[in-house]
Amino acid sequence: MEHNTLLAPAVDLAPERAADVADLIVLALEALGVDYVFGVPGGAIEPLYNALARSGRRGGPKAVVARNEQGAAYMADGYARETGKLGVCIATSGPGATNLITGVACAHDNGVPLLVITGQPQIRNFGRGALQESSCTGIDTMAMFSACTRYNSLVSHAEQLPTKLFNAIMQARHAPGGPSHLSIPVDILRQPLPDDLEMPDFTGLLRSVPALVDLPAVQQLATLLRSARRPVWVIGEGCGEAISELMQIVQWGDGHFIATPDGKGLINPRHLRFRGVFGFGGHACAAELLAGEPDLIVALGTSFGELNSGGWSKSLLNSRLVHVDDSDERLMRTPTAKLHVRGHIKTICEQLLALLAPPDAAPAGQLLPFQHPQASRKTLESMVDKPEMLNQDSGPVKPQRLLAALGDRCTPRTRFVADAGSSAVWAVHYLAPCDQRGGRAPGGADAAMAGNRRRRAACWLRVTMNFAPMGWAIGSAVGIAAANRRCPVVCLTGDGSYLMNGQEITVAAELGLTVLYVVLNDSALGMVKHGQRLAGAEPIGFELPKVDYAAMAVAMGIPGHVIHTPQDLDALDFDALQSRSGPTLLDVRIDGEEVPPMNLRMKTLGSAR
Repeated sequence: MEHNTLLAPAVDLAPERAADVADLIVLALEALGVDYVFGVPGGAIEPLYNALARSGRRGGPKAVVARNEQGAAYMADGYARETGKLGVCIATSGPGATNLITGVACAHDNGVPLLVITGQPQIRNFGRGALQESSCTGIDTMAMFSACTRYNSLVSHAEQLPTKLFNAIMQARHAPGGPSHLSIPVDILRQPLPDDLEMPDFTGLLRSVPALVDLPAVQQLATLLRSARRPVWVIGEGCGEAISELMQIVQWGDGHFIATPDGKGLINPRHLRFRGVFGFGGHACAAELLAGEPDLIVALGTSFGELNSGGWSKSLLNSRLVHVDDSDERLMRTPTAKLHVRGHIKTICEQLLALLAPPDAAPAGQLLPFQHPQASRKTLESMVDKPEMLNQDSGPVKPQRLLAALGDRCTPRTRFVADAGSSAVWAVHYLAPCDQRGGRAPGGADAAMAGNRRRRAACWLRVTMNFAPMGWAIGSAVGIAAANRRCPVVCLTGDGSYLMNGQEITVAAELGLTVLYVVLNDSALGMVKHGQRLAGAEPIGFELPKVDYAAMAVAMGIPGHVIHTPQDLDALDFDALQSRSGPTLLDVRIDGEEVPPMNLRMKTLGSAR
C-alpha cells in the first residue's frame, strides 16, 4: 500500500470530559485523518458509536451506517484504496462480526489496510451464554479472524488498548498491508482511562519511512536493463505511487509494457507503448509479447496470483523475470526469477532513474506522448477479441458495446469499479476511457503521469483479483465516492451480485454520492452459465429471476433507467448522470449469449475443452 507522508493536525487526547476507551479509539482515528467509520450499530459496540457522535460534533470521523456489515467492510476497502488512508469498519458481537468476515478476507488477500473493531458482551459474562457472545467461550470470532488479518487481539483490560491499537494500526499499514482486528467487550469500551496511562503518538504513524531498498539488487537490475534489447514491463496494482517514475523508465529504453488486470487502472490504455493486459480477461497481444521470449521481463507490484499471472504462465514465471516488490510474501511466489528486488517501489524507481539517466547525462530520447484520444477507438479495436461488437447497434445491448460507450462518454475523472465475475472480465478487456487530464509535462510526458497525480489513490479502474467476492464493488463504490466527491464513480455489477448486496445503494443515496450503478442484467449468473457451457458440464443453478432493477431503485427514491437497446444507451445524458447529487441505476438488458473472455479461468480449473 501507499506510504502516506501527509501529516494530520495534532489532536488533543485530553478532552474536557474524562476520556474512556471508546473515546481514545476515535481520537486516534482523528489523529490519523480518517474521515469515515463504516459499520452497523449494536448493543456491544454502542459506546464506540457514542464516541463517534461526540467526535462528529467537533469535526471528527463520521459514522456511515451500512445495510449489512459485509457492505461496511467493502466500503472501508474502497475508502482505503481511494485515499491511501486506513479504512475502518466496526460491528457488534456475534453475527455482526461474522458478517464482516468476507469483506475483511477480501481486504487481507488484496493487501488493503483496514482497522476492524468488533464488540463483545461484558467480559464477566463470558462463558455464561450471553447474547451474541463471540469470545473463545462462545462462537469464537477471534479464531475466525485469525486467518484473514495481520493482527488479531481481544482487549481484556483498558490499559491494553493504547498498545494494542498502536500495534494494530502499524500491522495494517506494514507491507504488504491488510486488516487488523480488535475485539473489545462493551464494559471495556466504557471504562475511563487511567490518568497515568501513557498515550502513543498516533500522528507518528503517518510518518511512514519507506521500506528498506536492496541497493545492490537495484544496481544489478540497472545493469540488466542497459543490456536488454526490448524489455517487457509488467505493471501491477502496487505501482500506483511510483507510476510517474516507472513510465519514465519504460520510455527510457526500447521496451513495451503490459498490465495485470488490477494494474490496468494505473496506466493509460491508449499509450503507444502499451500492449494490453496479461491475465484474467486479458488481451492476446500481451500474451504474444511474452510468448516472444523477451530477454528481460520486469514485473513490479503484483501478487502473482492465478488471475494476475495468466494461471502461473511459464511465459511470465521463468528465468528471464525480475520481480520487484516491497513484500517478501509476494517475492516468495517467484522462485524461478532471475532477480528479486525488495523495497519501496517508488524509491526503487527513483534510484533506477538516477542510475540509468543521471541528471548530467544526455537524454536517452524524447518521452513518447500518450496516443491522441481521436485515435483511441482504432487502438482499442486492434487489441480486443471482438472489435466488431464495439459498434453493434442492434439489440439487445452487447456487453462490449456497453463498455466501449462508458469509456467514451464518462468524464475523464471517473472512477470505475467492477464486480467479481463477468463484470470484471468485460471491464478488464474492453474498458478504455479517454484520459485527457492536463496538458503536457516537460519532456513530452502526459501531465496525468507527472508528479503525484497518478498515485495508487488515482486508479481509474479497480477490480479485485484474489479473494474476489461478488457484491464487493457495490459497497466499494460507496467508499470511493465518499472519499473523493470530486470524481464520479461508475459501479459495474451483475444482476447476481446486485441481488446479494444491492441494498447498499441506499447508503449512496443517503450520503448524496454521485455513483452510477450499471447492472449487467441477463437473468443469470453469467460466469457460471458460460463456464458450464465451455466445460460441457450440466446446465444447472445459473438461472436468476427476471427483475426490473430500475423499478427497485425508483422504489428507493433513486432514478432508474432500463436500457433495452444501444439506442437507449446513446440517448442517455452522461453529463447529467455524473453530476447529480446521488446515485443513478442503469438496468442494462445485455445479450446473455455473448461469452466473456474467461478461457484463462477455465484452463486453471482444468475444465476447458
